[in-house]
Amino acid sequence: GPALMVNPVTDPGVDSWRLYLPQSAWYDFWTGERVVGGKFITAAAPLETLPLFVRAGSIVPMGPALQYASEKLADPIELRIHPGAEGDFVLYEDEGDSYRYEEGAHTTIRMHWDDARQTLTIGEREGEFPGMLQRRTFNIVWVGEGHGTGVSPSEVFDKSVHYDGHAVSVTR
Repeated sequence: GPALMVNPVTDPGVDSWRLYLPQSAWYDFWTGERVVGGKFITAAAPLETLPLFVRAGSIVPMGPALQYASEKLADPIELRIHPGAEGDFVLYEDEGDSYRYEEGAHTTIRMHWDDARQTLTIGEREGEFPGMLQRRTFNIVWVGEGHGTGVSPSEVFDKSVHYDGHAVSVTR
């Protein structure tokens, strides 16, 4: 999608990789370092990580680790905000184990990052399905160097929102 730039390393035995980042500001997913795009860069590429960048303005949800869809409720959800541009995201959820979503059994929550106002708006929940969470927690992290990086949940988040399906705005 438009939020992520994944650049697989195809040569064996290398620890850095030359890649082109399109015009925009980007964040290194692993370090939080902000990188200016529109040029070629050399990215770290050790065996255990691949070059992965997130476009400024992106809202990236990170849920708890799950082995299968119904293992546990996806709560809390960490929302990683990558400042530097406007951004939108739609969180979609359904039962995860049926085809009832084809009949409308799902929810969406629209989110908008207003970079000029440094405000995240989490919109009104639309739709419903049996067993959905009525209330949930969104832990918000504004990504920066060494903060809100990698695949593990952040140990420190910047704000926490207890969401009940009604629109709410959070300012940085």
